[in-house]
Amino acid sequence: MSSNMYKRGDSDERPWGRWEVLDTGAEFVVKRILVKPDNILSLQLHHHRFEHWVIVSGTARVTLGEEEFDIKANEHVYIPVETKHRIANISGSPMEFIEVQTGKILDENDIVRFEDNYGRA
Repeated sequence: MSSNMYKRGDSDERPWGRWEVLDTGAEFVVKRILVKPDNILSLQLHHHRFEHWVIVSGTARVTLGEEEFDIKANEHVYIPVETKHRIANISGSPMEFIEVQTGKILDENDIVRFEDNYGRA
């Protein structure tokens, strides 16, 4: 059975920027995520969802498992389920990426935070 709590048009302001849901289906969610300059999302993993990130503007520093690398516009990264990951904006302007989540359970409760600059870990 699939569970997707998101719906098209949902959005949220976060300390690091904002996200907006562009589309959803039974086992996918597409988000546009804007990260403010010099901000970073929490180091986290998901038990139920895979993520695909495509950078559309700016430069990102990605942590994926034990690796850390930089990607820029028109580059992408795949995050397998149960893999620690995070993304940071290392450019002096807003960084934007498209996130495609896939899996049978897609909701904000499937976030396990390990480190967070905003006290949410």
